[in-house]
Amino acid sequence: MSPRTPLILAALSGAAMLLGACGEPPRPLPTSPPYATPSAGPISIGPSDGLGLPTVPTTTYPTGPAYPTTPAYPTGGVTTLPPTTAPVTPTETVSPTPRPSPAPRCPAQPTGPQILALIKGYAGIPDKPMRIYEGPFCSGQWSFATVEVTGEDADDLEPLMVVATGAGATLTLVAAGSDVCVSRVETTAPSGIRVLACGF
Repeated sequence: MSPRTPLILAALSGAAMLLGACGEPPRPLPTSPPYATPSAGPISIGPSDGLGLPTVPTTTYPTGPAYPTTPAYPTGGVTTLPPTTAPVTPTETVSPTPRPSPAPRCPAQPTGPQILALIKGYAGIPDKPMRIYEGPFCSGQWSFATVEVTGEDADDLEPLMVVATGAGATLTLVAAGSDVCVSRVETTAPSGIRVLACGF
């Protein structure tokens, strides 16, 4: 055996070991579909951020026009609007009927004594001395007078009213007492007599 024989054997033995460690040799690529894609190396997506992760490119959007700003309101005093009032519809006012003027004092008849003689003995008239307190007042054929009791009982009794018509021999009593506003006086007597007897 030559001195190189052990070296050749060692080299062949080492090659056999390498072939056995790598497995079977690669197979030839197929010539008909489906085609097998040989494994490729690592795919590079893009630049890295240093941590092994790809960086995503940032997108810059165009800026639009700026909105106009509202001008500030001028400073100053507060403007107060005049108050609004609803139109007032005038109401119809009915003027009251003016109170009639009372009848004037009688120029002639009937006289005071004739009035006292007319009511003497009349129901409701005190049987005491009496005198004319006011009047008589006349309007047309109508007359009005007030009488009162004289003497000790004068302060205890109120004056009485007398309404009559006519004069002299035709003097006629219509009403006498504390209330002489009877129906005939209201409807028939002149306004000057009615306002004295009834108040209207």
